[in-house]
Amino acid sequence: MNSTIPMGNILTGSIDVISQSLTLPVIVILIVIAIMTIVITGMVISEYSLRKKVPVELTSRMIYEINEADSLEDVNKIVTSSDIPDTQKDVLSQLVKSNNLTSVSREALARRLVENEEERIDNTLRKTDVITRVGPTLGLMGTLIPMGPGLAALGMGDITTLAQSLTVAFDTTIVGIGSGALCYFLSKIRRGWYEHYLSDLDALTDVVLDKMREYDG
Repeated sequence: MNSTIPMGNILTGSIDVISQSLTLPVIVILIVIAIMTIVITGMVISEYSLRKKVPVELTSRMIYEINEADSLEDVNKIVTSSDIPDTQKDVLSQLVKSNNLTSVSREALARRLVENEEERIDNTLRKTDVITRVGPTLGLMGTLIPMGPGLAALGMGDITTLAQSLTVAFDTTIVGIGSGALCYFLSKIRRGWYEHYLSDLDALTDVVLDKMREYDG
């Protein structure tokens, strides 16, 4: 019976040491997350001011113009002179220039080019998605870890240590939850932009491929 008491103390003491040793890493990571959130917010604002807003009327007009084009050179001119994002122009121009490929090979190329755009978008969204999930979790850890020493200090009447522990707990909670909430908002905005972008790209890619089939012989 007596042997179990020291073992229990060792286990609880080990858990306490592990949890308290996480205090500094959690705070450091939260600081990094807060800085990243500020930087990403600036990037989103810049992206909003610079991005091309493509109305559905422009996409519809391009679809009709491509269908009525007399040659692949005309199709390429329609693409390059249009007011769509440059990345979409690059994808469509590469398709137009692949007229020496078979129909199956062109479709494979089109899928790969579109998938490359999707991968680029996923990489862009990954940072905010990670912060959305990790930020509140680290904020909760930063809240609970200093509460142990704080409650112990309260039992000993040490109000100063308790106040310091509560300050750390509240600060980490605010940083973690605030960063996660802001990055969630930024992800939702960006995802809406990119879904519209990919929808337009899919539609224009299908139209270009359909037009190129007319020249297969």
